[in-house]
Amino acid sequence: MFSLAFSALNEELHERLNELGFGDIRPTHGFLFQGLVPDGATAKTLVELLGISKQAVSQMLDYLEERGYVARKPHPSDGRGKLVVLTERGQALMKAKESIYNHIESRWGAVIGNDRLQMMRSDLKRIIQSVSEGDLPKKLRPSW
Repeated sequence: MFSLAFSALNEELHERLNELGFGDIRPTHGFLFQGLVPDGATAKTLVELLGISKQAVSQMLDYLEERGYVARKPHPSDGRGKLVVLTERGQALMKAKESIYNHIESRWGAVIGNDRLQMMRSDLKRIIQSVSEGDLPKKLRPSW
């Protein structure tokens, strides 16, 4: 059931993003975007976060940079490095995503009741904390 709920959420998210002009974004990009909030990240940090090769991260960044979602800027403390940051379009995408998630959550609350939705959220938090040594992860990591 968790997989079905996640699939329904993800499908609706991407349908709505497409309607808003973000149809070139794929589910895997969401994990990368999350790694860029709030202050950007290096490609090395994204490799560690996503658990994929440097080449794969570089290809994703090229794709997103070509479409105006991210920019590579000189790293403020490492003259040789680059910091990947969200552009205005990337920030607009993240705001749209949050708005869509809030809308979906409100609708789900109307289906099962807000009290039950909050109870489910609390229960899921407890489950996640029990398998992650008491802490909620700061970032979601894909499980490929």
